[in-house]
Amino acid sequence: MAIKNILFDVDGTLLDTNELIIQSFQHTYKKHLNKQVGKEQIIKSFGEILKFTIDREFGDDSYEAIKTYRTFQLGNFEKLITIHEGVKEGVAELHRLGYKLGVVTSRLNNSAIMGLKHFGLMDYFDSIIGADDTEIHKPDPTPAFMALAELGGKLEETILVGDTQFDVLCGKNAGITSVVVGWSALPRDMILKYEPDYIVESMEELISLVQKLKY
Repeated sequence: MAIKNILFDVDGTLLDTNELIIQSFQHTYKKHLNKQVGKEQIIKSFGEILKFTIDREFGDDSYEAIKTYRTFQLGNFEKLITIHEGVKEGVAELHRLGYKLGVVTSRLNNSAIMGLKHFGLMDYFDSIIGADDTEIHKPDPTPAFMALAELGGKLEETILVGDTQFDVLCGKNAGITSVVVGWSALPRDMILKYEPDYIVESMEELISLVQKLKY
């Protein structure tokens, strides 16, 4: 049985939001805790739902901290966000080849859509499941199941492409093949601990992989 559906994470996978996220957190730490935090520490929380990270780090001040974070991010979105090399061309080619494409992200829907539109990716996706759509997030399989329901796809005909352990575990928990991109900001050994099914170093490699995969 061949692959027919591909679910993508957004942050760090389709779009390079690394610097945007790092600077948003650093601004928030400085404002609310008067604390300088290095990017290595912030990167460790990549892929986690924002509210979980903020609640853990800011405690009773989390409500105001999340507002600070989102205000900074919105004001700097287009300045700090970029697209990973070859992503647009790769997504366009997968769409041309007839694969059904969906997004499963822990980013708020409006923010995810803003990023996809900014780089001309929006029209390639038939399903976008963001943080607004469910209270149950990756690594739980619920967001993946929701996207597949919208795509009308089967688990055994699907892969999930991401850059963190949350994506790998979401795929595993859903019974979906997990693929990690080689341009993840996380240390490679950290991701490998979660045993993704595949790692790809480029969109060309991803296209080749999905064309070869049969179960």
